[in-house]
Amino acid sequence: MALLPLGSAPTAPVSSAARPAAPVQGAQPDPAVIAQFGLLDNAKLQSYIDQKGMQMGRVSDRPADVKGFTVVDSPIINAFATPDGHVYFTRGILAHFNNEAQFSGVLGHEIGHITARHSQKQQTRSTIANGALILGSILSKRVASIAEPASQVVGLGLLKYGRDAENESDQLGVKYSSKIGYDPASMADFFLTLQRTEQQSGAAGVPTFLSTHPNSADRYQRVKKLAVTAEQQAGRQLAVNRDQYLRLIDGLAYGDNPREGFVENSVFYHPDLKFQFPIPSGWQSQNSPSQFQMAEPNGKAVIVLLPAGNKALDETAQALAQQLKLQNAQAQKTTINGFPAVAIQGDQVGQDQQTGQQGITARTLSYIIQDGQSLYALVGLTSPSAFQTYAPQFQRTAQGFQRLTAADKLNRQPERVRIKTAKAGQTLSQALAANGIASKRHEELAILNGMKTTDKLAAGQLFKVVGK
Repeated sequence: MALLPLGSAPTAPVSSAARPAAPVQGAQPDPAVIAQFGLLDNAKLQSYIDQKGMQMGRVSDRPADVKGFTVVDSPIINAFATPDGHVYFTRGILAHFNNEAQFSGVLGHEIGHITARHSQKQQTRSTIANGALILGSILSKRVASIAEPASQVVGLGLLKYGRDAENESDQLGVKYSSKIGYDPASMADFFLTLQRTEQQSGAAGVPTFLSTHPNSADRYQRVKKLAVTAEQQAGRQLAVNRDQYLRLIDGLAYGDNPREGFVENSVFYHPDLKFQFPIPSGWQSQNSPSQFQMAEPNGKAVIVLLPAGNKALDETAQALAQQLKLQNAQAQKTTINGFPAVAIQGDQVGQDQQTGQQGITARTLSYIIQDGQSLYALVGLTSPSAFQTYAPQFQRTAQGFQRLTAADKLNRQPERVRIKTAKAGQTLSQALAANGIASKRHEELAILNGMKTTDKLAAGQLFKVVGK
């Protein structure tokens, strides 16, 4: 959680009328996507994706539809195109590519969704993560938008395409990637990596590539056949560029970034902002750049941590009550572990989505906590009938907010992809062990390398490890 100021407006997307016909470097990403995932601060990778994306957009069937390319700061393994013509790659999927041709194939596949106008043939939004712990309207990064019932635990919209659309995008991915000189057979190889990652993780409710892009048993063979035809038509050997790609991602963050907050033993720690607080026992949680969310497993109650700006405590508390549309709000000043705070209780008034009637949609016990110049809102929401059950948990969470002082938590750093050079005669497993990778992680790293643990490495062959 990067914690942008409460009420700050994200950069508005460039309107379609203002955009030139050809793909443009710097075309604005969707603020809702960035609120969900965050931007990756990696100029080298962003420049690479801009370059390849614009090159491929120009040879696509509808260049004017392809608007921009963005790398987002998420460990999940996904790439997706939004209805406005923007393609997004997570750093998680970039870490799992093992050559430029794999990247190019997936890039072509996503551009294919745009040029085939699949999103316009369906709804413009669906769910990105079934069961994800995101109150969809919170993504605007404004406390005001929590005026949805706590039971509506839904995710930011992304299309889940059917098999016909996937097949068409596979065909276009092969066509576009071969047009800019890459071997499209590598896209099929990457499907195997995707399948292995999902089998290893279980991936239940996780927004991975195969959960938004349905797989099929014959997809690998079909793309391989399409690739053979494409290479014959190209009349030359198409590029794979393994070493170039691996060197490009050397140092890329891998997995969750603990600097932006992490959960351990039912406690949320934020090293950069130097605070911690407990999570109610058994609750699920999800972190994003704009908020940290905790939800009762059945969606009966939710607590959301949000930045609340830097104005006076009383003024911020009044603004929160207004933004939440609270009726009969009662505020009480308090101190929480040395931090000045205000507790606010009230009924949230809104429109019942089933009856259409105005009325009480939720009851809240929220806290504004002041840490120096920064203020944080811990907003607890539940139904009026369940308030007595969950109010004590809202209270315990807020009263557990305290300064983070433990050195092992404050100094926690993300793992990063490191590119190593193999010695002659090593298996991948032996090479991983020689670089300090515990045996329990060898299968995970084999998947990351697109190999088996028993594969023999040639002298001088590059491979990936992960470490601090």
